[in-house]
Amino acid sequence: MRFDVFSLLPEVLEPYLGASILQRARQRGLVDIQLHNIRDWTEDRHHITDDEPYGGGGGMVMKPEPVFAAVEATLEDRPTCPVIMLTPQGRVFTQQVAQELSLLPQLGLLCGRYEGLDERIRQHLVTDEISIGDYVLTGGELPALVLIDAVIRLLPGVLGDPDGAWDDSHASGLLEYPHYTRPPEFRGWKVPEVLLSGDHARLARWRRQQALLRTWQRRPELLASANLTPEDLDFLAGWTPTISSKYKYLSENRMKGVLWAGEARPQHPLHPIFG
Repeated sequence: MRFDVFSLLPEVLEPYLGASILQRARQRGLVDIQLHNIRDWTEDRHHITDDEPYGGGGGMVMKPEPVFAAVEATLEDRPTCPVIMLTPQGRVFTQQVAQELSLLPQLGLLCGRYEGLDERIRQHLVTDEISIGDYVLTGGELPALVLIDAVIRLLPGVLGDPDGAWDDSHASGLLEYPHYTRPPEFRGWKVPEVLLSGDHARLARWRRQQALLRTWQRRPELLASANLTPEDLDFLAGWTPTISSKYKYLSENRMKGVLWAGEARPQHPLHPIFG
């Protein structure tokens, strides 16, 4: 898979991309990440990439000419390559979006700066817009790194454990189960006996139940769209009997597109939505 990242500060990206799992993925040829400095496509001696906004207002706006030139020259032989603009106005980045993007052979990522990019870039160059959350950063470089990291770890061969990425929180619709390592006892706190038992079926069942329980405790709204089995429902009903009937209602009606039974989503992760 190939990433072409367009930025005014490509030097801030390389240290992270050149370390740990991402570095090894690049060295092994599993991913190709090319960084492009938008200033290289300016035509004035001062390499100006921004100007004052029409109509007044604070901040500066990135000019369209160097951005169009950089993207079009780089992707000239790959006209179908998606060009994603990192912006707080875009669709929210989730694990599902990461999985969607990991299936593509190439991605172009456009990192804004200053007050933003000229609207004509959004209208006539960009094919998608992605936000990593409802807050504002000084540029698109950090969101680009978040997207790259989340996507690359889903590629075959990148992680040592081939199933590792699919066990992570949100990959299956649930939060991930807890982890332990040596020593078996620390300050009187013991590792759960099941992890030391060597019983793989029992271990798998414990991990599934822990994922269900942790999701219920911290992000209960995720359960409404998770792929729950009858055994999952029985476990949750046994843990918290009051949620049994509403869980079954959600499970039975999920395929009909009925979520939350017309109720408002909870505003707090510990909200007793099934009470």
